[in-house]
Amino acid sequence: MLLVTAALFGGAIALFVAGARGRSGFEMAVGVTGLITAIVMSCGFFTLQPNEGAVLILFGAYRGSVRASGFFFTNPFIKRLKISLRARNLNSEKLKVNEKRGNPIEIAAVVVWRVQDTAQAMFDVDNYENYVKIQSESAVRHVASSYAYDDGEPNELTLRGGSEEVSAALTRELQERLAKAGVHVEEARLTHLAYAPEIAQAMLRRQQAEAVIAARQKIVHGAVSMVEMALNELSSKRVVHLDEERKAAMVSNLLVVLCGESEAHPVINTGTLYN
Repeated sequence: MLLVTAALFGGAIALFVAGARGRSGFEMAVGVTGLITAIVMSCGFFTLQPNEGAVLILFGAYRGSVRASGFFFTNPFIKRLKISLRARNLNSEKLKVNEKRGNPIEIAAVVVWRVQDTAQAMFDVDNYENYVKIQSESAVRHVASSYAYDDGEPNELTLRGGSEEVSAALTRELQERLAKAGVHVEEARLTHLAYAPEIAQAMLRRQQAEAVIAARQKIVHGAVSMVEMALNELSSKRVVHLDEERKAAMVSNLLVVLCGESEAHPVINTGTLYN
């Protein structure tokens, strides 16, 4: 068609020039008609870059899509709507959502998506880019409200502890929501996760308290094991024989030394234990 259009341009110009020289109105009219036809035909050429598509519409009717890159010719009266097929990133804004237990949290996500069906993207939704943005925010809110922030029940997935599972769930929900727009979701991950400012300090104190309790439990467990080992060693090697009252006193002293936060200062007994 490029050669035909070029030949039509050349022939029309030649006829017009010949008609003008010979003062032939017919040849000039044919030359002008051919020139107009060539100009109209030249409007049917278009190019597509890699990862770019075009939707073809003729007088309001969908006539197909072109997804390959290159140089093409189509009906000059067909309207061509170009659309990018490249992968795109959507960085959602920080959203304040109530998680599963009702605590307000701040959450944000990044979504990697691309147009898969050009016809659906152009005709099934009003504005597919705005549709992706709104549906992504809705999906992030729904997923955040389906999981606890942290410290869930045994074997329960949480937003902090199950990032991979949460990301997979978010990707699945986004794909279900965006399928009607011809959009394929390649990946979705959380980029921000924190308690809302109004409860952040209270939750920090709770986490600190839980950490102190967990540390104390380990300290007490280790101290009891050491006291038990000491009593067993003294008894098995017959180093000293202690009655129950003296054992209780020894256990008390050892636990104070092992579990105390400050350094213990021992008092040496130079007398007998039974005075």
